[in-house]
Amino acid sequence: MTSHSSQEYSADYEDRIEGAAGQRSNALSNKLTGVLSVSYTDSEIRDALRLLDLKNLQNSPDLRRRLRHDLQKEVIDCNSSIVQDFGQVAEQLKRIGDTISSLNACCENMRRQVAAARQDNAPVLDEASALLAQKENLEKKNRLLSAFKKHFVLPEEELMALTSAPEAIDAHFFAVLARTKQIHADCQVLLGSENQRLGLELMDQTSRQLNSGYQKLFRWVQKEFKILDLENPQINAVIRRSLRTLAERPTLFESCLDSFSQAREHVLTDGFYSALTGSSTDQDNDPTMNPIEFHAHDTLRYTGDILAWAHSATVSERESLESLFISEGHEMAQGIRAGRQSEPWSEMDGDAFDGRQALDSLVNRNMAGVARALRQRVEQAIHGQDDSVTIYKIVNLISFYRVTLKKLLGPDSFIMESLSALEDFAMRHFEALQNDQTATIHAELTRAPSDLSIPDVLDETLTQVKALMKSYESSLTPVDSREIDFKPVLSQTLKPVLEACDRIAESLQTPASSIFLLNCYIAARFTLQPFDFTQSLIGQIDKVVSSSSGNLITYQHAYFLHVSGLHPLLIALTPLTDSDADLVKIHDLAPFQPNALTEASQTLDEFLPTALMDASDNLKQLNNNGLARDVTSEAADRFCEDFEFVEARLAAVDEWVATDEDRGQTGRGDDEEESKSGGAKVLRGERRDLVLLRSLYPRTSGEIRVLLS
Repeated sequence: MTSHSSQEYSADYEDRIEGAAGQRSNALSNKLTGVLSVSYTDSEIRDALRLLDLKNLQNSPDLRRRLRHDLQKEVIDCNSSIVQDFGQVAEQLKRIGDTISSLNACCENMRRQVAAARQDNAPVLDEASALLAQKENLEKKNRLLSAFKKHFVLPEEELMALTSAPEAIDAHFFAVLARTKQIHADCQVLLGSENQRLGLELMDQTSRQLNSGYQKLFRWVQKEFKILDLENPQINAVIRRSLRTLAERPTLFESCLDSFSQAREHVLTDGFYSALTGSSTDQDNDPTMNPIEFHAHDTLRYTGDILAWAHSATVSERESLESLFISEGHEMAQGIRAGRQSEPWSEMDGDAFDGRQALDSLVNRNMAGVARALRQRVEQAIHGQDDSVTIYKIVNLISFYRVTLKKLLGPDSFIMESLSALEDFAMRHFEALQNDQTATIHAELTRAPSDLSIPDVLDETLTQVKALMKSYESSLTPVDSREIDFKPVLSQTLKPVLEACDRIAESLQTPASSIFLLNCYIAARFTLQPFDFTQSLIGQIDKVVSSSSGNLITYQHAYFLHVSGLHPLLIALTPLTDSDADLVKIHDLAPFQPNALTEASQTLDEFLPTALMDASDNLKQLNNNGLARDVTSEAADRFCEDFEFVEARLAAVDEWVATDEDRGQTGRGDDEEESKSGGAKVLRGERRDLVLLRSLYPRTSGEIRVLLS
C-alpha cells in the first residue's frame, strides 16, 4: 500500500512537474508573442520608451531584475506627493466654504434692509418716474416743434431777404427762394394727415411769400435790363440765374423778355443811327466815330457799310445772349415746365422749349428796329443810283448778307424780310435800268463799223457783263442753280446787243456779214468763257460762230475756185460720171478745148504763188487771226479736193483716149506724133486729132497742196 501510494505520489509529482514546465513554457510564449505583437507606433509604448531613455539606465541583468520594483516605488512616491497636495487643497476649500457662508449671511441681511427701504420709498419712485416721462415727452415735443419751425417757417431775416425791396438780389436771396419752394412742396405731406388746416395755412403763406419773391426778382431784372451793357464779354451771372428762376413763372418771364427786347431794340436802333450820322439820342457821342454817311460816298460802299454794321450787331447781340439760352437752356426748360404747373393758362410751351429757338426769337425782336431803318436807308440809296452794274453789285451784296444772316436767325425774321424785300427792290430797279439801256441800244446800234470791228456799244456791254459776272461769282448762290439764276441777267444785258448785231449782219454782204458776226460773238464768248455759269449762252454763241465760220469757208472756197480758173472745169465735170459715154463728152466741152484749158492752166500758175496771201486779205477784218487761218486752211483743203477730182477725171479721159487709139492703131497702123507746139501730145486717128488733157493742164494735186499749205 505504501509502495502503491509512493508510486501514485511519484506519478502525481511528475505530472505537476510537467504541468509547471508546461505553464512556464506557455507564459514565456505568451510574453514573446505579446512583445512581438506590440506596435512601436503606439503612443503609450513610445512614452514608456522615452521615459526609460530619460533615466539613462544601463542595460544589465541586475538592472533588468530591479526595474519593475524601482518603477513601482516611483509610482508609490508620486502618489504619496499627490495625496499630500490634495490634503492642502482640501484645507483651503474648507476655509473658502467658511468665508462663503459668512458672505451669504451678510447678503441676506442686506436684502432684508433693501426690501424694507424699497417699501418705504415706492411712492417717491413712482412719482419721479412719472415726472421723468413727462419731461421726456415735453422734450420730444419741443424737438419736434423746433424741427417743424426750422423746416416749414422762414426766419425773419430770411423773410426780409426774400420780400424786402431794399435787400439785394444775391446768392442768399436765391437760397431763401429755393428753401421757400421746398417748403411749399413739402406741405403736400401735411395735406395727407387728418388735420389739413396746418398744411393749407402753410401753403397759402409760402405761396404769398413766393409771389412776393418773384415780383421782387422781376422788378429787379427789369431795372437791370435798362442799364445792362451787352458789350461786356459776359452778362452778370446773377442776371443769368435770375432769368433761369423767372422761367418758373412764364408770365413774368415773357414780360421780362418783352421789356428787354424793347430796351435792346431802342439801343440798337439808336446805335444804327449813330453809326450812320455820328449823333445819338442819348447825347453820348463818340468823337472818334467815323459816320458812314460822311465817309461812304458811293452807293455800293454805303450799302456795304450799313449791311456790315447790321451783321456785326446781329452777331454781337447773339453772342452776348447765347449764354442765356444755350448753356442754361436745359435749366430754363425745366423751370418753364415747372411754371406751367403753377400757371396752366400760360401760352408758353414749356415741354417744347428750345434754347436756340428762344435765342433766335429774342435777337430777331431786338433787331426789328434796325431792320426797318436799314430797309428805308438802303432803298433810298438804291433809288438814287442809275448805274446798273452798281445796282447789281448791291443785289449780290444784299444776297450775301441775306444768306449769312439766315444761318444766324433762320428764314423767319424781321431782318430777313427786310433783306429779301431790298433784294427784290434792287433787282427790279436793275431790270428797269436794263430795259432803258436796251431801248437806247436799239436806237443807236443801226449799222456796223467800217472796219467790221465790234461796236462800241457791244464793247461797253461786255465790260458791263464782265463786271456783273465777277460780282455774281463772289455770291453765295448754290453751284447747281447759278446758271439758272444768272440767265435772266444775260437775257437783259448781252442778248439784246447780240440780237442787234444779228440785224446789222443781215444788211451786210458776204463775207462782211459773217466777219462782223464772228467779231461780235467771239468777243462775247471770250468774255463769258472764264465763268462756269454761262455755259448755256456759250453753247448758243458757239453755234453762231460755227455757222458763220462755215459761211466764210464757203466764201474762201469759192474764191479759190474762181481766181484759180478751176471753177469752169469743176462745173463742167460735176454732172458727168466715170462711164465711157461721159468721158467721151469731155473733149467736146468748151472748158476742155486746148486753148481754153491752156489758158486755165496759165491762170492756175499765176494764182498759186500768192493764193494764201490773197485769200487772207479777204479775212483781214476778222479780229481772230487764228480763226482766219483755220478758215483759209479749210477752204484750201476743199480746193485741193476739188482739184484732185478734176485731175482724176482728166487722167481718166486721157487713159480712155489712149486705150481707144491703141486699139484703132493696131487695126489701121496709125502713128502717134508729138506736137512740138507747147509740148502737147496729139494722137492722130482716122477721124480727128485728140490732144491729151493732162499735157495741157499738167499741175498735180501734190504740188497744189504744197503751195497752199
